[in-house]
Amino acid sequence: MACFLAGAAEAVVVTAAAAVVRKSEIKKEAERLKKAPDAVIEEKAVIPWSRKLRWLSYLLWGGVILLAFEHLWHGEVVPWFPFLTAMGDPADTADMLHEISTVGVAMCALVTAVWGVVCAVADAIIRRSGKAAQEG
Repeated sequence: MACFLAGAAEAVVVTAAAAVVRKSEIKKEAERLKKAPDAVIEEKAVIPWSRKLRWLSYLLWGGVILLAFEHLWHGEVVPWFPFLTAMGDPADTADMLHEISTVGVAMCALVTAVWGVVCAVADAIIRRSGKAAQEG
């Protein structure tokens, strides 16, 4: 009925967090360059946290768009107020809220867990390539 709303809520929060973290990373880099503009600083290859958060944001927004389209296709979401057909009847509203809190939250947890695995694998690949570059 409206399980995509849980993903939409998480996607909004993650998108905002990614923007805040990105601004913080840019500020830190500007301060570092201000302190030693001509110094050659060896940097380890790492994937910035803001980029990882954007990956999660893209996964969540993609799922939300796909699920919203699917619900629209099946007539559970309509283009007139109250937009969700389950909002018309209090009994249906209770079922909808139960679906959001169970199915929607479970989908969000699964997507976030998969994203965590992807980030761990990406970090492992970066570490491995760094070791290979040092040895070679």
